[in-house]
Amino acid sequence: MEENSKWIIRKVTNIDNKELYDVLSSVMIEFGVPKKGTALSDPELKKMSNAYQNLRSVYYLILKDNKIFGGAGISKLKNSKENICELQKMYFLKQARGIGLGKKMIKICLSEAINFSYEKCYIETMNNMNSAQNLYLSQGFKYINQPLGNTGHTSCPVWMLKEL
Repeated sequence: MEENSKWIIRKVTNIDNKELYDVLSSVMIEFGVPKKGTALSDPELKKMSNAYQNLRSVYYLILKDNKIFGGAGISKLKNSKENICELQKMYFLKQARGIGLGKKMIKICLSEAINFSYEKCYIETMNNMNSAQNLYLSQGFKYINQPLGNTGHTSCPVWMLKEL
């Protein structure tokens, strides 16, 4: 990878599905995410571009030299009657961590959430994803005591929420 090449953020397309699946699943496996009850078992993981076709949802990729290094998205919180979105499937390969891209992606996603007129943003994550939790806290998310909606992610024990 060239030092002078630039990080690019853009929306997911159909041609990204296979590479994005490989990236997201490899990061989840790296962190020991259980196969059941987490994003690792979500059916949309293999066709992410299809999963974000709804009016109030979007998924962004981080690329460098035409290679996907991660992504993050916003979509309505499943099975919730409240006007809450969820920050979803925010995972980055090691080379894209700790250099400000997470903060940038959260800002882009939250800006979209506000444009979509959501009132709150929800996150589920794992206990051992401490850097991610610290990032979320730095962006105004707060811990809550129980899950919201019904995402099917019963193995995610950490829940956070932010007023938009």
